[in-house]
Amino acid sequence: MSAIDPVMAKLAVEHGLPKISSRRTGDSRFEQLAEAICYQQLAGRAAEAIWARTRAIVDGPFTPEAVLEAGYDTLRAAGSSGSKAVSTLDLAEKVVSGQVRLERIGRLSDDEVVEELVQVKGIGPWTAEMFLIFTLRRLDVWPIGDYGVRVGYGRAYGMREVPTAKELMPLGDRFRPYRTIAAWYCWRVAGTKPPD
Repeated sequence: MSAIDPVMAKLAVEHGLPKISSRRTGDSRFEQLAEAICYQQLAGRAAEAIWARTRAIVDGPFTPEAVLEAGYDTLRAAGSSGSKAVSTLDLAEKVVSGQVRLERIGRLSDDEVVEELVQVKGIGPWTAEMFLIFTLRRLDVWPIGDYGVRVGYGRAYGMREVPTAKELMPLGDRFRPYRTIAAWYCWRVAGTKPPD
């Protein structure tokens, strides 16, 4: 990628090799997605505290069945907002019913993973893309809805304004099949960590 793009070549020298490892702490894909829901639109420490309390409501594996048994009020008492409690329960229900099949999701294409996950209330394309990057470790994800990526791209390429998601979409084409790597460098330029 750096061979065909001098800006990315410069960023590779400045920031070194990308480090794209899992940022979820859970042992299962269900637990990692529940954690991702918890972290949406929250600062790191607040999200960490709420997630620790949420994880503690289940003694043992954080399974869909255990979350359904705990219920809405328990999730709310642990610190989840009403909408996040509903999202977590909806995820659990859809996994138990087989509507969302996390055991096979790693075999799906990127677009199919997003399509599978956005069936869940409160999981949109951004959360699905972060799952692709940080849980499934996919290398060709271009998260145009991520503000940090848009800011970083705009700065790196000397744009006067932050590009919109629509404007950014075709600009990532030249980085295929490594758009995730380009996004990582954009996060670095924006001075942000990749999202939790």
